[in-house]
Amino acid sequence: MTGVHADRKCFGQPFSMLGVIQELCSRKKCQMCVLCPLYCCLLCCCVYWKEIITIVLFQGVILILTKLYDYNLGSITESSLWRSTDYGTTYEKLNDKVGLKTILSYLYVCPTNKRKIMLLTDPEVESSLLISSDEGATYQKYRLNFYIHSLLFHPKQEDWILAYSQDQKLFSSVEFGRRWLLLHEGVTPNRFYWSMMGNGREPDLVHLEARTVDGHAQYITCKMQNCSEATRSKPFPGYIDHNSLIVQGDYVFVQLTSGGRPHYYVSYRRSPFAQMKLPKYSLPKDMHVISTDENQVFAAVQEWNQNDTYNLYISDTRGVYFTLALENVKSSQGLEGNVMIDLYEVAGIKGMFLANKKIDNQVKTFITYNKGRDWSLLQAPHTDLRGNPIHCLLPYCSLHLHLKVSDNPYTSGNIASRDTAPSIIVASGMKPFKIALFDVQTWTNSGVCGGCWIFEEEHSVLYLDQGGVLVAMKHTSLPIRHLWLSFDEGRSWSKYSFTSLPLFVDGVLGEPGEETLIMTVFGHFSHRSEWQLVKVDYKSIFDRRCEEEDYRPWQLHSQGEACIMGAKRIYRKRKSEKKCMQGKYAGAMTSEPCVCTEADFDCDYGYERHSNGQCLPAFWYNPSSLSKDCSLGQSYLNSTGYRKVVSNNCTDGVRERYTAKPQQCPGKPPQGLRILTADGRLTAQQGLNVTFLVQLEEGDLQRSLIQVDFGDGIAVSYANLSSTEDGIKHIYQNVGIFRVTVLVENSLGSDSAVLYLHVTWPLLRSITFTFSVEGMNTITVQVSAGNTILQDTKTIAVYEKFQSLRLSFSPNLDDYNPDIPEWRRDISRVVKRALVEATGISSKHVLVAVLPGLPTSAELFILPYQDATGEKKRTAANLEQVLCQLLGEVYVFHFRLQVALTFSSLAAPLVDLTPSHSGSAMLMLLSVVFVGLAVFVIYKFKSLPSSHNPAQSSSHSLLLQH
Repeated sequence: MTGVHADRKCFGQPFSMLGVIQELCSRKKCQMCVLCPLYCCLLCCCVYWKEIITIVLFQGVILILTKLYDYNLGSITESSLWRSTDYGTTYEKLNDKVGLKTILSYLYVCPTNKRKIMLLTDPEVESSLLISSDEGATYQKYRLNFYIHSLLFHPKQEDWILAYSQDQKLFSSVEFGRRWLLLHEGVTPNRFYWSMMGNGREPDLVHLEARTVDGHAQYITCKMQNCSEATRSKPFPGYIDHNSLIVQGDYVFVQLTSGGRPHYYVSYRRSPFAQMKLPKYSLPKDMHVISTDENQVFAAVQEWNQNDTYNLYISDTRGVYFTLALENVKSSQGLEGNVMIDLYEVAGIKGMFLANKKIDNQVKTFITYNKGRDWSLLQAPHTDLRGNPIHCLLPYCSLHLHLKVSDNPYTSGNIASRDTAPSIIVASGMKPFKIALFDVQTWTNSGVCGGCWIFEEEHSVLYLDQGGVLVAMKHTSLPIRHLWLSFDEGRSWSKYSFTSLPLFVDGVLGEPGEETLIMTVFGHFSHRSEWQLVKVDYKSIFDRRCEEEDYRPWQLHSQGEACIMGAKRIYRKRKSEKKCMQGKYAGAMTSEPCVCTEADFDCDYGYERHSNGQCLPAFWYNPSSLSKDCSLGQSYLNSTGYRKVVSNNCTDGVRERYTAKPQQCPGKPPQGLRILTADGRLTAQQGLNVTFLVQLEEGDLQRSLIQVDFGDGIAVSYANLSSTEDGIKHIYQNVGIFRVTVLVENSLGSDSAVLYLHVTWPLLRSITFTFSVEGMNTITVQVSAGNTILQDTKTIAVYEKFQSLRLSFSPNLDDYNPDIPEWRRDISRVVKRALVEATGISSKHVLVAVLPGLPTSAELFILPYQDATGEKKRTAANLEQVLCQLLGEVYVFHFRLQVALTFSSLAAPLVDLTPSHSGSAMLMLLSVVFVGLAVFVIYKFKSLPSSHNPAQSSSHSLLLQH
């Protein structure tokens, strides 16, 4: 489908505008109304509005669909279909060919055969589609038994289509919509894909995310004409997170949240899923796949301590091992809530990206010529438009570009480039030393000017004639009648009139391709006029087509270096003084490989570049860990610490020295065996399927014998992993606590794991009880069903009087707070230790609980206890005295303590979530807590009389749930 909704509002009412035809208000009562600035009638636009979708085909055919929406009725009341065969000079109305009473909703064009057109009717009136095979000249109508929400055409087979219904059903057609077959129900919106394998196998395979009966999400594949339960495949074992399936090129991505943390998995060319490996210090909370071009994954990852920035990571060929490419890239929210990353891939030049990075609350534009290995700031133009020098020296001053790409095909974004014009980038940017948004200029980077300002105000720039002609129109809310043309890649511009009367421009249409010199400008002459189409044909400017002698060679350079991505590339460009029409693509390129140098290699996963330029293992990485992923008799690639930038074409040189070497896998016995349920729960209901997953840290399940004892007298054995890829399923017929044991063994050894599963009937009970005596109380709950009895025991402490106090910390602590249970336990222990050591009060008197969530807060409990003399401190006065003593001594203690902090060094040690913690990590945690307590104590000490009230209770309630 061509056309993107550009939503606007008219006096509180939403409407969409996508194109134009020479009628807006077709009813007489709207002809005399006063138009408001956003293209709608003041008296009737909130009653009627036009939505117009424009599709341009080859050979000069243009189709336009208009719809009239009646707000009084809340529905579309009219539609019109228009067709032009002369690039928009004249139009024919086709309502009689589609049905005079037919109301059309959407228009689609087959991407692989633009002669085939599909129209959808308004589902509120009827559910039908109309099909044309002659560029929209004639149509055939077909009834549907479902309502189409969206369509997905096959990328190669012109008659294959997937249709998604409004009730979340997925249908397929092999006859361009003439007949449909139901594939699956409960499909997640926009999570269905055609197979895009590079080798072209199984082109009829469909990937989809579907909802199970119990509400979970699963990744399913099946053939488009046979998706029965018996033929479906589930490539990922277990469930996945809702709305997480992505199929892009040769890669499939899914997400699975466990323990409150998202984990990301990837499958390359239908291989088994592997967990995506980020550096150990990375704790991601969100990920977006930017690109999978050239057998490499470019991903944007938001870490747990980031809010409006993302880090860019780049992977190996399989998409498993990721290395950091650029930190703190700016992000923003789109109109529909989607995340937009300030990253732009330059068309026509492989490996060239632009990114806006946030540094000390300032945004600066960086450029890379080798797909993220090296980044540098953009040099600002040396002069302004008047030739005055601009004193802007790197790195103190640089050029800042806006990298937003337009979603509307009829307007240009802030930056544009084309494959057919690899030497030209047109963008809007800010002057050096100016950061106001209104101070925007349009900038071009080309082989002629090498980076120069072309307009003081923001302009839309279109590429015509394969980039041989640039057309610029001013961004303004005022009517215009002129546009600017450049035939020398933006170095000089000529002013042309495209209309006799000033026109409010709403969009420009440059289709059917960049080979032509025809464009269509649409808008309106005044706020009272109808819509207008202005056809602009520049062919008369040229008197001939370009010939060989009209071109010159042009070579791409990066800071004077001719070898970019391992090759010297020479393009053919038209000479600036020649004014001829290029026609078909004239920017042919010749490429010559370069000798490999260290600059062609990036640091491999687990390695970091040091000040001397060498890639050395990071503190968290053990290079021998790679051998854990392979089995006896196989081999693995032993990294040298370097990996060549993917799609880099260099040869010889240091290539052999830096390339990973194959090495035989050492034989290992099974180690690190785990058994868990697919949903992570340790409870299940009687009579329902329970899925067990078997995982092994070291060793090879495929070459091992697996034995599983379910604990209810039933056991199974597997000779290879293939039988357990979807998990091991079992149904328990009785209730109780069952000991599930799994044993994995090979010729070198064995390992076992145990899981206790609680099988119950559905049961929910609550019991309220009041304790009359304080002390330690043991609560036992028993549940019986038939001949089976289950029980659970808990011990609670009941106090008649105690003191509680909320603690708060300085914001510095939240900068390094991953908000995970292990971190909260560490903080609780450190705060308690600090209080005990500072005050000398017994640890039995103090309990500290760090609460979940941000900002970090805690609760301090002062409890009664029996001292050495045997006397119980149980009165409120005693507790108040202890509390005042504690606060007073901490207040003095913190003013006497001097702590030096280096916050940049806190991130690495704090992510170690193993049970043991190093002394340096604890010292840094203690330092942060001391600073937080100092701030807290100063605040609390001033308001002590009114903020510390004893929490007293003579009766206590207990709520039990089972």
